[in-house]
Amino acid sequence: MKTGGHLTSSMLRRELSVRSYNLARTQKLLHDVSPGANPVVIFGRDEQGRHGNFHPDSYTQICVNPAWVRRLNKVHTASRRSRARKDWQWMELDSANSSDALLMNIFCHPGVFSEGILNPRVANLLNIDPATQPCFGITPGVPLRNGHLDRTEIDLHLGNLFIEAKLTETSFQNARPRLIERYRDFETVFDVTRLPWTADGIVQGYQLIRNVLAAFASDVSFCVLSDARRQDLIEVWYSVLSAVHYPSFAWRLKLLTWQELAAALPTELQQFLEIKYGIVVA
Repeated sequence: MKTGGHLTSSMLRRELSVRSYNLARTQKLLHDVSPGANPVVIFGRDEQGRHGNFHPDSYTQICVNPAWVRRLNKVHTASRRSRARKDWQWMELDSANSSDALLMNIFCHPGVFSEGILNPRVANLLNIDPATQPCFGITPGVPLRNGHLDRTEIDLHLGNLFIEAKLTETSFQNARPRLIERYRDFETVFDVTRLPWTADGIVQGYQLIRNVLAAFASDVSFCVLSDARRQDLIEVWYSVLSAVHYPSFAWRLKLLTWQELAAALPTELQQFLEIKYGIVVA
C-alpha cells in the first residue's frame, strides 16, 4: 500500500478508508460505512469498550477526562441524512478521516501526556512548556473593526500555542475580500498584496488568515499540523505565511507534519499511526 508521495484529499481519503476497513475486519471492530460515491469508514464503541478510531490507551484517557469526552459528542453530518445502522448515531470523531481524532490519538496518549506533563520530546519539538494541559476545540475571538469579536475554532491549545490540524480536508477555505477586511488587525499582520489571490479576486487560505489573526490577538504562537503527503495544503500555508509582514510575530508561525511529530512519539503509538493512517516517521 502506498505510504508516501504527494496525495490529493480524495486519494488520501481512499487510502484511509482501505486501511480502516482492513483494521476493522481483522480486529473485529464495530464499524459502519457512510453512504455516497466516496464511502468513509465510521467506527463506534463496541460492547467491550473498544473504539476503533482511537488507540486503546488514548481512548482510556479520553473517557476519564470530562472535557475530552465532550469533544467526542459532535454529531456527524452524514448521520443526519442516512446510515446503515439505525441504532447508532455517528459522531464527527468516529470518522476514519477525522483530523481531530488523529490529534486526540496523539495528545491524549499516556506516553505523550500524563499526570499533567507533556512528553519532553514533544514539548521541545513544539517549543512549549511541558506543564501544559491540552485543550481541544477552543474558540478564541478575532477582533473586528467594529469592536466586536468573530469566534473561530482552534483544534488544540497548548500553553502559548494554537494548533490547526489537517488530514483529508479539501482546502483551508476561500473568501471574498469583504470577509477578511472586517478584521481589525488584518493589514497590521498581512501585506494584502502578497496573499494568495485567485484571478477572480478570491483569497485562498481564509481559515488560516483568521486563525493567524486569532493567535496575534491572543499573543500566542500558531502551528499548522498537516500530512507531508498533502503538498497542496502545505503550499497554501506557505503562501499565507509569506504575506505576514509583522516582524516580531512572523517567527511564531510554523508548519509541522504528522510525520515529523511521529518521530517524537512512543514506538507503539508510531506503529498505530503507520497502520491506521500510513503516517511513517520522517
